[in-house]
Amino acid sequence: MKLIIGNKNYSSWSLRAWLALKQSGLSFEELIVNIGGEEWASVRRESGEIMPSGKVPVLWDGETVIWDSFAILEYLADKVGRERFWPKDDTARGMALSMVAEMHSSYQALRSQCPMNVRKRFESVRITDEAKADIVRVLQLWAEARARFGKGGPFLFGTFGAADVFYAPVVSRFVTYGVAVPGFAQAYMEAVWEHEWMQAWIEGAEEERWVIEQYETAPRT
Repeated sequence: MKLIIGNKNYSSWSLRAWLALKQSGLSFEELIVNIGGEEWASVRRESGEIMPSGKVPVLWDGETVIWDSFAILEYLADKVGRERFWPKDDTARGMALSMVAEMHSSYQALRSQCPMNVRKRFESVRITDEAKADIVRVLQLWAEARARFGKGGPFLFGTFGAADVFYAPVVSRFVTYGVAVPGFAQAYMEAVWEHEWMQAWIEGAEEERWVIEQYETAPRT
């Protein structure tokens, strides 16, 4: 298997696909492209079958090509067993699926105003009411998942799974922009941040020399 990803410091969707592959237990080769470099536009134009959507991440498994992080996670779940990613309990699984789908399609204000930047730390960041509403919604979902289904471990549904894979970049954003969170959320964020796979990704981000200037300044309101 080969996974094409973008800069580890900035590419939140790449992080999701990479964590999904780690969760699958399958071996894979990672290929990193600099999405902020001048060559990126030409790479996208010439990608063809390599990156069918012109975006990262993309998973190659023999003759099979899967793009979009949610599709990659679902493909892997079908391949290795869905219980590795999703709760066995119907009610818990329903909520986990809904949370992942909501993460995949929502929170546009938070995404645009607080892009992922693993290496950076901002202080006293002013964000819009729309982004604040996104943060409140995320915290509500985390609280419900932890209260109802999180007794088996430190993650959203107890053990590490698809929901944690998809909300890991949000954890990174909250760390980067100094978002104040209640104690239960802080404990959850620490569990994600200190996970060995997350630490490996962070180390890779810190070793990168690529810089995308537009993501290096504090958000403006």
